[in-house]
Amino acid sequence: MLNQERLFPTAYVTKKAEHSILSGHPWIYDTEITSPPNCIDGALCDVRSAKGRFLGTGFFNSHSKIRIRLLSRNANDRFDQDFFERRIRYAWEYRKSVLRKEDLTCCRVIFGEADTFPGLTVDRFGDILVTQTLSLGIERIKPLLFPLLVRVLRADGQNIRAIYERNDVAIRELEGLLPEKGFFPIESCAKPEDTKTEIIENGIRYLVDFENGQKTGFFLDQKYNRLAVAKLSRGKRVLDCFTHTGSFALNAAKGGADFVHAVDISETAVNLAKENAERNGLQSHMTFTAANVFDLLPALQESRSRYDFIILDPPAFTKSRKTIDSAYRGYKEINLRAMKLLPRGGYLATCSCSHFMKESNFIRMLGDAAHDAGVSLRQIEARQQSPDHPILWNVPETNYLKFFLFQVV
Repeated sequence: MLNQERLFPTAYVTKKAEHSILSGHPWIYDTEITSPPNCIDGALCDVRSAKGRFLGTGFFNSHSKIRIRLLSRNANDRFDQDFFERRIRYAWEYRKSVLRKEDLTCCRVIFGEADTFPGLTVDRFGDILVTQTLSLGIERIKPLLFPLLVRVLRADGQNIRAIYERNDVAIRELEGLLPEKGFFPIESCAKPEDTKTEIIENGIRYLVDFENGQKTGFFLDQKYNRLAVAKLSRGKRVLDCFTHTGSFALNAAKGGADFVHAVDISETAVNLAKENAERNGLQSHMTFTAANVFDLLPALQESRSRYDFIILDPPAFTKSRKTIDSAYRGYKEINLRAMKLLPRGGYLATCSCSHFMKESNFIRMLGDAAHDAGVSLRQIEARQQSPDHPILWNVPETNYLKFFLFQVV
């Protein structure tokens, strides 16, 4: 499937690309290639500087603005089964080192470039692996890669029943790939009849719909931020905005909140959040509302509703640099409203999951919102995504989640 004799076609790149690669970034853009490789899309090619210096080997795709995604910087690598099995094992051993043992049954196993698998996401929900493939190169080697995923985890005593692909995303079209979803056929796996499974995170049970839920079915990156919220919730009246399937709300309730109000614009999400509350026996001091948070917050302020703790976990308001200004206004609006709704001494958890909303911008927005609300913010914690979504300092795209806990004073 892959050339193992190191006889790869060569792409020559600009000085700018050479500097970027030597600084540790794995992407080479279309405008940075001076001489393209003579190979088919999705195949491996070597990358060299204008002077012939070897810079790495990666997947080539003439359809993509990211023309080459580096897989290795080692000229001696052979891209065979042993190579990819080692890479998977390294990723799994890392998770075993940085996560609590009980979290290994629901975690991100592969986080794309951060685990040197360009364009690949693998999430584990109990005995199901859910994948998302966003690069043509990885798409071509799935028949080799996916059975190895099952093999490595089973060899460590993990029960893996099947792999489900969530490739129903438009971004695949940028790589010349069609959206699709379904079980990936693996000889050692039997196709389950259901596409829902139960997971346990922070001692809370959730039903995960990995066929129809957002992204791969459940957001795993906030697991330890949810614990931080649970710790602050005891004895408080909590408003959880953009609750999705109720994860922050349920952690607050389990943490001893007196009352939790969970809100989401999606009726489907709210119904699933209710089911999750009942699944955990927490429904007696929780209420759920399907509403637009931008409309609800001013209405609650008008009615003088009382909350001691507000959680803002919105979807990404921007997915490109072009819409940062409108995203800034959206983040400021909800944070300003929350700060006005909270009493002095109340608590605020607020976050952004957009890579394009830089931390410095998000902090500036919070300062503007606090100024306009006439309050001061006492920072309790500044947090990021959980460590199974590792951040590579040389790849800023891997650093996307900003999470702050404040007391309003």
